[in-house]
Amino acid sequence: MCNSYRLHVPVNVIGDVFRQADRPLHFPDGQPNLPATDDIRIGDRAPIIMLDDDALQLTMMTWSWKGPGGRPVFNFRSDGRRFDGSKRCLIPADGFYEFTDAPPGQKRKTKWLFTMTGEPWFWIAGVVRDGAFAMLTTEPGVDVAPYHDRQVVVLAPGDGIAWLDMSKPQGEMLTATAAEGLSVLQIWPSPDLMTQ
Repeated sequence: MCNSYRLHVPVNVIGDVFRQADRPLHFPDGQPNLPATDDIRIGDRAPIIMLDDDALQLTMMTWSWKGPGGRPVFNFRSDGRRFDGSKRCLIPADGFYEFTDAPPGQKRKTKWLFTMTGEPWFWIAGVVRDGAFAMLTTEPGVDVAPYHDRQVVVLAPGDGIAWLDMSKPQGEMLTATAAEGLSVLQIWPSPDLMTQ
């Protein structure tokens, strides 16, 4: 499942989505510097958006909380669950990674980057517990199914507020991406190296 994602989205671009909806973004810990990051991994601190007392807030939080057995919970199944009583969050990203078996003669797994078709960035729906966040997952859409049996819940930039304030039914939001909604690119090994 997704254990790494990419964020090349400046904070002002994230804030523009909320300004356009007349819902300004607040920074309770001060406006962070968000350098372009190719690989945010489990246990890293990363920006998320939450709704707190009707105010949209961007804060830095750790990706994954400890489960009952001490293992990190970084992905959380959305199937069959209700989240209206949960602390929901939006995780900004412009790509997420999945991994498949290593090519013949290689030890490292093949790494694939998924981006949203027609959008420079997107949200991943998440939940917060114990001061940390996890990404929600669902059954994979046709774009992800060849690479993994689950996928993170991806929302277009303009659809994020609906997840936070539950202004749309949860069943409409926590679904797989429609066919051709995601583009995929092989990152490692480079396809150029495979043809040599």
